Amino acid sequence: MDFIMPTNTLNKNDQVLVTGATGYIGGRLVPILEDLGYSVRCFARNSESLESKVSENTEIIAGDMLNAESISRAMKGVHTAFYLVHSMGSAKSFMDLEKECASNFASAAKSAGVRRIIYLGGLGESSKKLSPHLLSRQEVGAILRESEVPVIELRASVIIGSGSLSFELVRSLVERLPVMITPRWVSTPSQPISIDDVLQYLIESIELPNYEDIIVEIGGAEIMSYGQIMQEYARQRGLKRLMMAVPVLTPRLSSLWLGLVTPVYARIGRKLIDSMRYPSIVNNTTALNYFHVRPSGVTDAISKALSDEDKDFAETRWSDAQSSSGPIKHWGGVRFGPRLLDMRSISVPACRQEAFTPIQCIGGRQGWYYGNWLWQIRGFLDLLVGGVGIRRGRKHPEFINVGDTIDWWRVEAYEPFERLLLIAEMKVPGRAWLEFQISEKGNQTILTQTAIFDPVGVGGLLYWYALYPLHNIVFAGMINNIGRYIREHTQADTQQQEGL
Repeated sequence: MDFIMPTNTLNKNDQVLVTGATGYIGGRLVPILEDLGYSVRCFARNSESLESKVSENTEIIAGDMLNAESISRAMKGVHTAFYLVHSMGSAKSFMDLEKECASNFASAAKSAGVRRIIYLGGLGESSKKLSPHLLSRQEVGAILRESEVPVIELRASVIIGSGSLSFELVRSLVERLPVMITPRWVSTPSQPISIDDVLQYLIESIELPNYEDIIVEIGGAEIMSYGQIMQEYARQRGLKRLMMAVPVLTPRLSSLWLGLVTPVYARIGRKLIDSMRYPSIVNNTTALNYFHVRPSGVTDAISKALSDEDKDFAETRWSDAQSSSGPIKHWGGVRFGPRLLDMRSISVPACRQEAFTPIQCIGGRQGWYYGNWLWQIRGFLDLLVGGVGIRRGRKHPEFINVGDTIDWWRVEAYEPFERLLLIAEMKVPGRAWLEFQISEKGNQTILTQTAIFDPVGVGGLLYWYALYPLHNIVFAGMINNIGRYIREHTQADTQQQEGL
């Protein structure tokens, strides 16, 4: 999506502060602000994780929303401040944490003379009973307005985008469950909105001409329930799903169920479901009066999310996407959203170029460094079911270009001496990738090998888990033999140079 630059522009020295820059919304907003030429400052607890994700012109300040002094330091010289933090994942009283964070932020903004606060909250009718989560979201907006700094509060319905919490929930349920026993909250009406439309609202908020408090309800072009969203996702993925509504599943039971079959663990699931029980529909025209955005519908939002998912995946390093607390371990690899990963890393005594050499030559006559006869059998079985098999080999024994075939794989992404991403063209109940990355940590060179599988339905899950014991042997042998190859050739080169 091409983002529209507001007609008015801030002074080039005016800072735009983004809190929550390591989160889903903030992480997408920062590069857009950079591309539009804004002077960006990020405030984050885990500032190190941002260094490789922002431009060299973007300032990063480490701090905590519960530490008033660090917020005041980040506010100096700021013209516009984005409040995009959220405490829903906390095991403690998230409502108390939300209030304390908002109070600290509001006080620091007032003292620093900030001209505008932009806050993304949740959509729900204030006059009716709300879930603790939605109530907390609206209370945060009220606390920010008490600062006397003009606040633009965007209240969004369900956000649909690759990697968003709601989209991951829908996708996991639909992909894994051909038959779903659904509670009443699945039929609650909402107004889902695309992540691209949310980001455009945030961008346009920066330079609205009026400096006053406004609350803007934002949603997509259609009113749909979660059940209808799931049916539309299933339609676009070519899946038939049966949904049977029952009135007995409580939010607690539903949240525990979500924790078993989706990436959403029970604590967040409970808060999410509590909010899903209440309609999230736009009831005023404020957005039309203030903004140029004309949101898309659910069909387009889901289609865009699916296409962006593949694009983001091809351009994103999986190791960067892991949370700071580490991956979720379970039998069969790592669960990352609905995708399943087998990730392995080793340290090798070589420079980037030397470490990447065996990766660049993989497949074809060179083979796969372990169990080549197993790869041959798998290729033969693929041929029997109408697949491409392993007979294609590779175009050149050393050189690689995006789009080249390597046996039953095709090169999807390639960065010399850094990364090779292969997508499988074999017959499997899902989509599969194999990725190799070279990185440096201190004086060490790290080789990371990741097998990724995106299963379709229950058949895809059964396929992965049935073959995982064999994959475990093959993938372990492959990376270990690649490491041995690197060490042997590096040692041979060293001996040769010493002999000269």
